[in-house]
Amino acid sequence: MAEYVHDTGGPIFHIGRYVLMIRRCFVKPERFSMYWKETLRQMVNIGVGSLVIILLISFFIGAVSAVQFAYNLSSSMVPMYYVGYVVKESLILELAPTISCLVLAGKVGSNLSSELGTMRLTEQIDALEIMGVNTFSYLIGPKLMAAITMVPILVVISAGTGIYGGLLAGSLTGYVSSTDFIQGVLMNFIPKNVYIMLTKAAVFGFILTSISCYQGFYAHGSSIEIGKASTRAVVLSSIMVLFADLILAWLLLN
Repeated sequence: MAEYVHDTGGPIFHIGRYVLMIRRCFVKPERFSMYWKETLRQMVNIGVGSLVIILLISFFIGAVSAVQFAYNLSSSMVPMYYVGYVVKESLILELAPTISCLVLAGKVGSNLSSELGTMRLTEQIDALEIMGVNTFSYLIGPKLMAAITMVPILVVISAGTGIYGGLLAGSLTGYVSSTDFIQGVLMNFIPKNVYIMLTKAAVFGFILTSISCYQGFYAHGSSIEIGKASTRAVVLSSIMVLFADLILAWLLLN
C-alpha cells in the first residue's frame, strides 16, 4: 500500500492537503463563462468519451448474470421469471454503480491524472498561478462538477444496458423467455433502490475524480512520475470506491 502513496509526507499530510484542495475548488469563480465552458468540455470528455466502454461492459455483465442465475434456477422449483428480478436488483443496487465506477477509475482517473501531471511538470500550472488564476477551481472544480453530473447518467445507462443484455442472453440461450424475464424486471419495483444507485454514482464519481486530480496536480520530478501518479490514481480510487460502497450500503440500506 505504501508504494501507492506519494514518496513525500505521511497519510495525515496527504489527507490534510487533499481536504484543502477540495475546499479551494469550490470558491466563487472570477469569470463564470470560462468555468462553464471548461465544465461542458469535461462533461463531454467524461460522459461521451466513456459511453462505449460502459455500454460494452454493462451488456456482458447483465448477460453473464442472467445466464449464471438461470443455470442455478434450472434445477429448482423457483419460477424462471425471478432471473429478470435478480438481474434488475443486482444491477441497480451494486453492479451498475460499482463496476461502472471501477472502470471509470481506470479510464477517466488515469486521463485526469496524466493531464494535470503533464501540466504540472511542464510548468503550465505555475504559469496560471503567476497570472493570478485560482488553479484549483479552474483546473479541478470543472472536472468534479462534470463527474458528479455525468457519472450518474452513465450508471443509469449501464443499468438499462445490463438488463437488456440479460434479456437477450436469457432468450438466446433458452434458459428464460423474454416474457418471463420482463415479468421479473417489472416485479416489485422499489424506487428507493434507484435513489441508492444514483447516490452511489455521485459519490463514486466525486471520489475517483478528486483522488485522480490530487495525484496529478501534485506530481513532481521527471516525466516518469506522470506514469506513477496515474497508477496511484487508479489504485487509490478503486480502493476508496469499494470502501465507500461498503459505507453507503450500510448507511442507505439500514
